[in-house]
Amino acid sequence: MASLNLLPHPPPFSFSSSSFHRFRCNTLLLAPKLSQRRPSFLVKSAVGVAEPAAYSSGYAGDTSDSISSLKLNLLSAVSGLNRGLAANEDDLRKADGAAKELEAAAGLVDLSDGLDKLQGRWKLIYSSAFSSRTLGGSRPGPPIGRLLPITLGQVFQRIDILSKDFDNIVELQLGAPWPLPPLEVTATLAHKFELIGSSKIKIVFEKTTVKTAGNLAQLPPLEVPRIPDALRPSSNTGSGEFEVTYLDSDTRITRGDRGELRVFVIS
Repeated sequence: MASLNLLPHPPPFSFSSSSFHRFRCNTLLLAPKLSQRRPSFLVKSAVGVAEPAAYSSGYAGDTSDSISSLKLNLLSAVSGLNRGLAANEDDLRKADGAAKELEAAAGLVDLSDGLDKLQGRWKLIYSSAFSSRTLGGSRPGPPIGRLLPITLGQVFQRIDILSKDFDNIVELQLGAPWPLPPLEVTATLAHKFELIGSSKIKIVFEKTTVKTAGNLAQLPPLEVPRIPDALRPSSNTGSGEFEVTYLDSDTRITRGDRGELRVFVIS
């Protein structure tokens, strides 16, 4: 014990305010700045080894923003074309290209899990078939323009997923000899539809009903006699197929069995 007392004692610890200030400054100089610190996230793998987490520069809104932009491009491409009646070859190419970009970005449509999205009254804003200057497009139909005084009004599709009704509704204005006013009529082409694939629909024609509008709106609707099968052209079978290539709550794109591109918006 005496030998322990012979050991020299360390001088008493002294920490002045100036020393503390130098120590604090040196510590801060050695410490990394907050702006230079990079967060590190670790994900535990299946084998228990810590691995760096994958980094993504995107965010959940990227896809929806891109689709919204592509929808705007498509609507812009078909605007001013009078539903396709005024479209030339360049207009047709631009509209088709804009539709293909939107279709590719959105992916395939699956109606087997979302048939209810078809429900409602849809307004046709573009049809590539109308560029042929006939209401039937690539199928036989009455011509429009100067040969016959027929003016095309609004075109709608009314779809009921419960009754399977699929009606094409066409508003027409028929010219009349002067001084009589034009005759306004609404033709309803009634069909039944069925889903024959994840995104393909088949429609079967049933009847055509014509209803006068305007001053003659009080007249009852007239059912147009159906053309006998023996007299119907082979190209007009009374049925058709088309594929829904894009569908959301307010916009629908379809491509017909003869390549017709149609764009609809909810009415």
